[in-house]
Amino acid sequence: MSRRRRITKRELLPDPVYRSRLMTRFVNKVMICGKKSLAQRIVYGAVEKFAKKVGVDSPLSAFDQALDNAKPLVEVKSRRVGGATFQVPVEIPAERRVSMGMKWIITHARKKKGMDMESALASELMDCFQHRGATIKKKEDTHRMADSNRAYAHFKW
Repeated sequence: MSRRRRITKRELLPDPVYRSRLMTRFVNKVMICGKKSLAQRIVYGAVEKFAKKVGVDSPLSAFDQALDNAKPLVEVKSRRVGGATFQVPVEIPAERRVSMGMKWIITHARKKKGMDMESALASELMDCFQHRGATIKKKEDTHRMADSNRAYAHFKW
């Protein structure tokens, strides 16, 4: 963390297929070892499969809906107060929400064994679109943890 000035966020270019900055971020998160063309092929194939299974004519809107369903609203952060550590529920900023949702979708897709990444990603997006699956369970667990520690919300600062 720089002490001299605020770090400016670099503006991402929209992706070539859907003209969406959100899709560019998703491709960059899927990418391993700088192989962007492979990541693009995986993501675009997965989004097309997912849109076909769901029966939506606009794959980008279906992807946005699945991502919105996966984004958490609150999380808990540890705060040390008077020698004790409390799990304090805090609202998540918009950028971090999107990032966490994407990370969870990709992580749970990678954990699916016995299928290629494109199919696993399409399956996970389908689960998110239909409000079920591992990513939605992770989101609900995060919300449940924040809800159970609501008593410590006054330690937020």
